[in-house]
Amino acid sequence: MSLPDRLHRVGVLLRHNLVLVARDPGHLIAYLVMPMVLMAVQAPLYQRALRGVAGTTQVVSGMLVMFSLLALSIVGNAVLAERTWRTWDRLRATPAGAGELMVGKAAAVFAVLLLQQLVLLGFGAGVLRLRLGPHPVLLAVPVLCWGAALLAGGAALAVLVRGHGQLSAACDVGGLLLAGLGGALAPLSAMPGWARAVAPVSPGYWAMGGLRAALAGDAGETVRDAAVLLGLALAAGVVVAVRMRRGWTRTALL
Repeated sequence: MSLPDRLHRVGVLLRHNLVLVARDPGHLIAYLVMPMVLMAVQAPLYQRALRGVAGTTQVVSGMLVMFSLLALSIVGNAVLAERTWRTWDRLRATPAGAGELMVGKAAAVFAVLLLQQLVLLGFGAGVLRLRLGPHPVLLAVPVLCWGAALLAGGAALAVLVRGHGQLSAACDVGGLLLAGLGGALAPLSAMPGWARAVAPVSPGYWAMGGLRAALAGDAGETVRDAAVLLGLALAAGVVVAVRMRRGWTRTALL
C-alpha cells in the first residue's frame, strides 16, 4: 500500500473519531469543570500551607494530574466502544492495518488529553496567577509526554478489561490511587514514609515532578521525568500491540 493510501485511511478514521468525541463531550466537560472548581476552592489553603507560589504550583499540578488520570476512561471507552458496538471486527476486516486503526483512534483522543491539560494550566495561570516559569515552552515537554503515557495506558486498559464496568472501576480506583501516591493530593513531604517510598511506582509521581520542574525552569529534571513517562508509554504500547496481534481485542472476547 502506498503512503497516500495509508494517510487517507488514517485521515478518514481521525475524522470519524473526532465526530464521536464531539457527540459525547460529557466526560471531557466534567474533567475540565471539576478540577477548576477544586483549584479555585483549595488554592487559598495550599497557598497558606506552602507559602504562596509553591502552593499554587501544587494545587494546579495536583488537580491536573489527578483528573487527567481519571480521564483514562475517555481513552479506554474510545477503544472499548468499538468492541461493544460490534464494529471492531469490521474495522479489522478493512484494508486499514492495526497500526492505522490505532493511529486514527489515538490521534483524536490525544488531542482531548492535551486540550484538558492546556485548559487547566491556562486556568491556573489566568485565575490563580500560576507562574509558568522562566521558559514556558519547557512545559510542552511534560505535557506531551504525560499525554502519551495516558494515551497508551488507557488503550492498554481497554484491551485488558472485558467491559465498561471493569474499565470504570479500574480508571476511578486506579486513578485516585496513583494520583494520591504520586503527590497530587498532598505534597510528598507531608505524606507518610511508606507512601514516599512507593511514590515513584506511580506515573503521577513523574508527571508531578516534570510539571514542577518545568514551572521552575529546570530543564534537566524535566527531561528526566519526561523520559520516564515515555518509557511507561512505550511499555503500555507494547501491551496493546501484543493483544491486538493475538486477536485478544475481538468482540467475541466480551
